[in-house]
Order: sequence, then C-alpha cells, then structure tokens
Amino acid sequence: MTNSLRPHGPRAPLPPAQQSTDDAPSPRSPEIARPAASAAAPDARPVKQRDAFFDNAKYLAIVLVAMGHAWQPLTGQSRAAEALYMVVYTFHMPAFILISGYFSRSFDMRPDRLRRLVTGVAVPYVIFEVAYSLFKRWADDDPGHPISLLDPWYLTWFLIALFVWRMTTPLWKIVRWPVPIALAIAVLASVSPDIGDDLDLQRVLQFLPFFVVGLFMKPEHFQLMRRREVRILAVPVFAAALAVAYWAAPRMNSAWFYHRDSAQELAAPWWAGVVMTLALFGCSMVLMACFFAWVPRRKMWFTVLGAGTLYGYLLHGFLAKGSRFWGWYDTYDWVYQPVGEIFVTLLAAAIITALCTPPVQRMFRFAMEPKMEWAFRRDATELARERGKSGSSDRAGGAGRTSESGQSGAKAGTADRTGSEAGKADSKAGKADSKS
Repeated sequence: MTNSLRPHGPRAPLPPAQQSTDDAPSPRSPEIARPAASAAAPDARPVKQRDAFFDNAKYLAIVLVAMGHAWQPLTGQSRAAEALYMVVYTFHMPAFILISGYFSRSFDMRPDRLRRLVTGVAVPYVIFEVAYSLFKRWADDDPGHPISLLDPWYLTWFLIALFVWRMTTPLWKIVRWPVPIALAIAVLASVSPDIGDDLDLQRVLQFLPFFVVGLFMKPEHFQLMRRREVRILAVPVFAAALAVAYWAAPRMNSAWFYHRDSAQELAAPWWAGVVMTLALFGCSMVLMACFFAWVPRRKMWFTVLGAGTLYGYLLHGFLAKGSRFWGWYDTYDWVYQPVGEIFVTLLAAAIITALCTPPVQRMFRFAMEPKMEWAFRRDATELARERGKSGSSDRAGGAGRTSESGQSGAKAGTADRTGSEAGKADSKAGKADSKS
C-alpha cells in the first residue's frame, strides 16, 4: 500500500493569450488585450479581459488538488481512493505548473515585473511559511518545530519553486533545446540523494520540465487539444489510467508522484529514478492533454474563481493539515465507507470553492498581493512613462480647447457674414424705395 514518507503538496477559437503586466507574480490569471471600444478617446489604453479557458482550467485543477488532499488519509484502506489519488496526482500540479510557464513567456528582468515577482510570490512565501510553521507548533503540539525559510513546509514549496522558475525564464529562452535540457536536469535530480531539502530543490528540479514546456506552448497547441477527436479519445484514456492505477495501487509507492525524493530515498535503485521520471513525464503530458480537452472555453459560473486559485491553494492547507492533527478521520469510521468517501470529496470541493471567492481574496489580499510601494524605488523608465501619459493628456486637453475655440470663431464668422448680407439687402430695399 501507499508509503507516504512525508506530507505532500498542489465556441469561438481560443484568443491568443497575451501576458498582462501583473501576471508574473500574481495569483491572478493573465488577461487578453482588446481594442478600445470608443474612438472618442484615441489615447486610451486597451481594455483587458480575462481568458475564461485558463481561469476554468485553474479552478478545476485546484478542486482536484483539494480532493487529492482529502483522499490521502483514505488511501490506506481504500484501493479505489488510492487509484483516484494516483491518477489525479499524475497531472493536477503539472497542469498548474504548465499554465504558470505559459504565462511567464514575456517575463524579463524589467523592474516592474521583478517588483511584482517579489510582492506576489516571495512575500507570500515568507508569510505563509511562517504561518504554517506556527500552525504546526500549535495544532500538532510541536513547540520545537523550526521556522526556516530554507526548508519549505507542506504547500509553500510551490511558491519558492515558482520564484526560481520565473527567475530562470530568460535563460530558457536562449538555449537551443530547452525541454530536453530541463528533462535531463529532472532525471539527474531524481538520482541525486545529496541535494537535500533546502528550498525543496528536488521538487524545483523534478517539476521543471512542465514549466519549460509551458514557456514554449502556443495558443494553437491548446486549440489542438480542443479538437473533437481529442475530447472523445480523452474518455478511454482516463478510463485506462484508472484501471492501471487500480492495478498498481498495492504494488507502487505513491511518493513517486510527489517528485520530492530521489530514487535512493525511496529505497529504489538509482536507475529507477531515470525510468520513473521519464515515464511519469509522459503520463503527465498525456493526462494533461485529456484534462485540457474537457476544460470549457466559455464563461461558466466558476470562471471568476480562477483568479483566486492561489488563495484557495494556500488557505485550504490549514484545514487539510488540521484534519490530520486533530484526528478527524479517526473519529468517524463511516468516512472510510463509499458514502463517506463521496461526502469527503464533495466537502473538499465546496471548501476550496469558497476559499477562491472574491470576498476571501479581498480579505487576504494584504498577504497575497501586497503593494509595498514603500519598499521600492521608482525607476527612470516608469517615471518617463508617467510623464508621457500626463503629456498626452495635456496635449489632448489643449487640442480640445483649440477645437472649441475654433468652433466658436467659426460660428462668430458665420454670424458676421449673415449680418453683412442682411445689411446689403436692407440697403438695396432702401434704394428701391427712394426711386419709387
């Protein structure tokens, strides 16, 4: 059965996605630039609109993350729960990471993007790493649990990994074979037990290929996954994956799916790391394609929740861990029955949905998206950009005033001409009267 060594972690065609300036560090999904609606304001910037497809994908993936965490305590007594757990863990975090890479394509070392990377990724990492450590001290009655920013605990590994991946984005853009190189790095990490736990580098390196694949994805690749034949084929592929997982559940260590340990740390020969890394990468890519094939592209009732998936991801960890610390699963035996497993699944989906809602986002924005303008100097480029905006506004205002004054002058001239013509008519009439 499962041998979990440590707590685990996370109709129109698709429009060409363009990364918004605040995409890089923010939990919000990227937005698509659209032309301005009114021609009356030619200097106005384009209005931005979110892409429903990616918001839908993020929401559905985070629901699967929460379900997986809810299933984990059940896997020791339910083979079906373990099979579902293994299938979901094959693709849900890779899907998140691939989307993160896709919308990191325009990331560079521009000061404003670096600031947002710090405020949207690094600062939340520090806040939640401290919060999770304090929570474990209290809820697990472990006052000696250390607070270490170098050793991410539970879900915070994703933030530090995202920070590292984004910082290396410019490098991946210049190498000749980025995906094979990233895959080779992942393979080497899987056979290197001396990497250690600092910054959870095993996960950073073993999940790296999915981020690099996302960097080089294009809108047409997602279009291919939306074809009708792909959607139809996805059904038997998922069914086959469940059947294989059901067979493998009692024979395989599910810790392979966490990508946090080397082969030697999982009591396997070194070559098993090579085989499992390549095999799981292939399986993850296939199941991700099947998942994306069935993600709705139109706006749904849950589309708005796609902007809050990182909120739900980090906040639900307190409940997921608390359920283990406080023995909720051991208190109620009925949760290990089929009805209980369904109840736990639906409850996890409801909780993660609530945690992604806009009111929760507003409540925790101070920790997830702090502005921190006081912490950064304003660079010359930004100041020049603002001066350019104000200059454009002044020119537009001056043009408007000139136009108004010209219109007034034209009206006055017309009135003068009308008066002159009337005077001439009166003079002619007077002459006619005098002759008569």
